[in-house]
Amino acid sequence: MAYQLLPFRFERFDDEEYLLTNEVGEYLFLPNDDFHAFVNGELDEHSELFYDLASKQIATTDNVEDVVQMLATKFRTKKSILRDFTSLHMIVPTLRCNSSCIYCQVARKNMDDHSADMTKKTAKNVVKTIFQSPSPCIKIEFQGGDPSTDFDMVKYIIEEAEWQNLFKKRELDFVICTNLTLLTEDMVKYLKKHKCMISTSLDGPKDLHDINRPLQNKELDHHAIFEKNLMMIRQIWGDSECVSALMTTSKHSLGRFKEIIDEYIRLGFNNIFLRSLNPYGFAKQYKDKIAYPVEDFIANYKEGLDYIIELNRQGTFFVEGFAALLLKRMLTPFATGFVDLQSPAGVGIAGAIYDYDGNVYVSDEARMMARFKNFYFRLGNVNENTYQEMFNGELLHHIIASACNECLPVCAECVFQPYCGADPVRNMSEQGDMVGFRPTNEMCKKTKAIIHYLFELLRKHDPEINRIFWSWLN
Repeated sequence: MAYQLLPFRFERFDDEEYLLTNEVGEYLFLPNDDFHAFVNGELDEHSELFYDLASKQIATTDNVEDVVQMLATKFRTKKSILRDFTSLHMIVPTLRCNSSCIYCQVARKNMDDHSADMTKKTAKNVVKTIFQSPSPCIKIEFQGGDPSTDFDMVKYIIEEAEWQNLFKKRELDFVICTNLTLLTEDMVKYLKKHKCMISTSLDGPKDLHDINRPLQNKELDHHAIFEKNLMMIRQIWGDSECVSALMTTSKHSLGRFKEIIDEYIRLGFNNIFLRSLNPYGFAKQYKDKIAYPVEDFIANYKEGLDYIIELNRQGTFFVEGFAALLLKRMLTPFATGFVDLQSPAGVGIAGAIYDYDGNVYVSDEARMMARFKNFYFRLGNVNENTYQEMFNGELLHHIIASACNECLPVCAECVFQPYCGADPVRNMSEQGDMVGFRPTNEMCKKTKAIIHYLFELLRKHDPEINRIFWSWLN
């Protein structure tokens, strides 16, 4: 053999071709005969095909150590998010909420129940803890309940963080996650003044949105209030990008993805994140009523993605968020900050959540598990523990050690490993341990199916599809 093979993963993609990927996600399709010739050392090292393999560090005729150094540089770029450590800090000012979402993942409180409101002492300690993170970028995201139900605490935390940042000099961003229904003009003007972006939930047309996300006051029209306040927010802000929306797929959503996408477009959004149901809280408790086989979501997702691509072909710029995240990992050398697609897992090291009582969890999903008496992923409490105890302690080290898909069973050999991530919290919730079991892992099935479909689209070499995909990455 005149050339040397370097580490790569492969899989029979279909009857005609194999898919090969290297450690950093560069990929190549090889016809069956070429693949067998390559691995048997029979490929012409002067051929164009070998040049492609060598350019992706899958094989080489050069000094192996030099090539590995080049690959290591690319690998460091892919893992650069680890350098900054925790940048996303979610805070729960209160568990009060005026909605009764059928898939709610937390133990919400009624509007007049103040037992789960954060105190100023805890809030001050939360902000103090956040600014001990070494990350140059700090994003504080308000979760709930609905944080607008205790807007005074939201204001207190924003102003405390801004005060701290006078000395810390970080790039500081704020996001508030709310159903929009309680926001007033004064609240929105305050959020705009402090550059706090707004994230909301929109599950589709009125009937679907109201089925999935009814208000506790049944006499109120959730969707109508949502639409009215959305227009008000954009008018005050003077920018349609100030509000982003997220949908969740319940059983009622299946077969209606085109309608959901059309509603997003009608309301002036230019992107959607087609999101499946997460197995926590009420979504897990009432699984029989609102859940569905993962295969049904995959089929609906493909249909939705095809529809979005067609809309783009016709001149409507519109992005599917999950596909865009995956494509960035597949087509560029850059890291993504999405927790679910990180290895080691993003829990704790990319993001963390601070509950109303000061308890700190590695993720929002971990907080939800705690509502059902599983406190495994609790790092500590800001009123009792130091930053070092929580974020450099034995528990987080153990979690991360169990969440590197480069060395997890099945993941380690998977051709899609460079694009995927590890989720120890979901594995624990669904399968009883942090490692999980891939053959029955629904998140694994879903992510692999979507990545496979994106490769199917890329392999068509359709210039219009390629143009659309690259437009989503800019």
